[in-house]
Amino acid sequence: MINLFRRQTPAQASAHALFGALVAQSRLPAFYMAGEVPDTIDGRFDLLALHVSLAIRRLQRDPALGPLGQALFEAMVDNLDHGLRKAGVGDLRVGKRVKAMVAAFYGRLKAYGDALDPAAPADALDFALARNLYRDARPKPETAAAMANYVRRQDRAILGLRAADLAAGRLAMIPFPPDGGPALVDRGSA
Repeated sequence: MINLFRRQTPAQASAHALFGALVAQSRLPAFYMAGEVPDTIDGRFDLLALHVSLAIRRLQRDPALGPLGQALFEAMVDNLDHGLRKAGVGDLRVGKRVKAMVAAFYGRLKAYGDALDPAAPADALDFALARNLYRDARPKPETAAAMANYVRRQDRAILGLRAADLAAGRLAMIPFPPDGGPALVDRGSA
């Protein structure tokens, strides 16, 4: 049970701000319209997992941001749990569903990390997005290319952020479809 009187650590407060920015980004209608991501529970989870993966990828590069990365992951898990309960999933099934979603997230974190590695084959990101973001959907080739371009640009924007910005809950987000440069988004402390 959540203790409503417990104070958040600075990492937890920043993680909630970062998670809020990632949720807001992953809910942009352009992803579901121009980006052809299925507007389903699975599609929304897959898009959120993509964005959280990019943020955690950056946080893992700086040992000082380890607690923030853990707090961001915990914020996501809490959100998944809350969302399932709100959707009417029974208490006995929530744990199993969250466990499955966490396993799926870890798979996506690895797949996207491997695909964005500079030594990865040129089509690795295309394959990772087809399998993990689009699943059975078949977007138009130009849509898939635009999404891969967006992910690469978003990854560079997040990797380029200063640790102080991340620790303060600020995150660079690129518009989709990409029509401009990064904008520093501050969702404030939760």
